Amino acid sequence: MTQSTMVAARCGMRFCLCGILTILAGGCGISSITSGLGSSIFGGSSSQNASTPGVNEEQLLSAAKTSNNGPESPIVGEVAHGCPRLSISPRGSHLTIYEDGRAGDGLAIMHRGEITKTARECQIEPGRVTVKYGFSGRVLLGPRGNAGNITLPVNVVVTDSKREKITSDSMNVAVAVAVDNPIGYFSTVRTVTFDIPEGSRPGEFELFVGFDQNAQGAG
Repeated sequence: MTQSTMVAARCGMRFCLCGILTILAGGCGISSITSGLGSSIFGGSSSQNASTPGVNEEQLLSAAKTSNNGPESPIVGEVAHGCPRLSISPRGSHLTIYEDGRAGDGLAIMHRGEITKTARECQIEPGRVTVKYGFSGRVLLGPRGNAGNITLPVNVVVTDSKREKITSDSMNVAVAVAVDNPIGYFSTVRTVTFDIPEGSRPGEFELFVGFDQNAQGAG
């Protein structure tokens, strides 16, 4: 293959991806790019919330890269199971960044992040619980995006049975993307410990993870 043919092929790939992003964002609203938590036009895998021991970044990263609709791990974490639940926040499953002043314009999308997989395990002690949680996903380069390292902010909030916030955390996920490889993947594993008041059960608490919608350029 000649050099000019390779360049043309790379440009075609980029054009195709950007075209899909633009059509979906412009025709149905930007939320149409992701159909439900963890499901997207690039594979349709659904959010996976498991409490099997050994939560680690490698497993989560591998899960994020899986594009088929294979069997899911059981969704656990109800009150009866004793471990605090882990959910993707209602508006935090994706984050789209636009060029300055062009929020909502499908042709101005720089990149888009999606959280597609979650997992957690916990250690329960008298009056206290430690949750090791993880999440993974991907970043898609948009029509106006630039190749290189992309950093997106993520927030985690822990709530009690009354949905009152008891603690929170924030972090960044970083992904490298290129014109000829416009989809990058990320995974993160962290630990949070919090007190359980007398009379409460760990399963009544819940962790919410999601992208920070106040990020610069978000729309």
